[in-house]
Amino acid sequence: MKGMILAAGLGTRLRPLTEKRPKALIKVGDYMMLDLAIAYFIKHGIRDIIINVNHFADQIMEYVAQKRWEGFNLEISDETSGLLNTGGGMKKASWFFEGEENFVLMAVDILTDLDLTAMVNHHRNMGALVTLAVKERNTSRDLLFDGNGSLAGWKHNESGEVKEVKGKKASRGYGFSGIHVINTSLFSKINEEGAFSIIDLYLRLAVNEKINAFDHTGGGWIEFGRTENIKNAKDSKEFVELVQKLKEKA
Repeated sequence: MKGMILAAGLGTRLRPLTEKRPKALIKVGDYMMLDLAIAYFIKHGIRDIIINVNHFADQIMEYVAQKRWEGFNLEISDETSGLLNTGGGMKKASWFFEGEENFVLMAVDILTDLDLTAMVNHHRNMGALVTLAVKERNTSRDLLFDGNGSLAGWKHNESGEVKEVKGKKASRGYGFSGIHVINTSLFSKINEEGAFSIIDLYLRLAVNEKINAFDHTGGGWIEFGRTENIKNAKDSKEFVELVQKLKEKA
């Protein structure tokens, strides 16, 4: 399989750390976020990877050029002409996945011990268009699912705003873990143009398509999107344990 790492964001929540470098090259302890994401893919057998870039794109391009000799393929999806958000960024990189049945999409700012191989197998067995990694956790926004584990909506827990999927009855909410397994037939169903949210795309398609949850509640997961998260993570036992698991053979 092939994979995509979403790394084009401005990293506004990480300022001032991102005033001179992209989020992907911010260090957590001794490790750059991008290295952790690449290592996660490689651990699960994904060695063909595309990375979208915008903020300080030249730094990521230079870094990727230095890494290419290490036995895996890294490509760049250049968004320096304008940020395309998660959905638009994925769509722009669709050329990379021609001939593939499925691919994995993940955010650059997460570290997890989620069994990606098991998630991919679940996705295939269910015949899903998209499978989303989720877990029970406190979060400002929840993805809502029905009793069959199908996407039924989205909720902002602070404002109370809810986006519902027509014909679906939400029974529980989960925090999204930033990892997607996607069937490439999704690209033929996209009519959105320019910059758009991938979650809004899923909510539109979930009326008629299988967009399912993969629950890894109880597993380890850290998100580095805020400065306090980075400060807390590098000194935490969970971070040390997750990095150690990343180094172990799959």
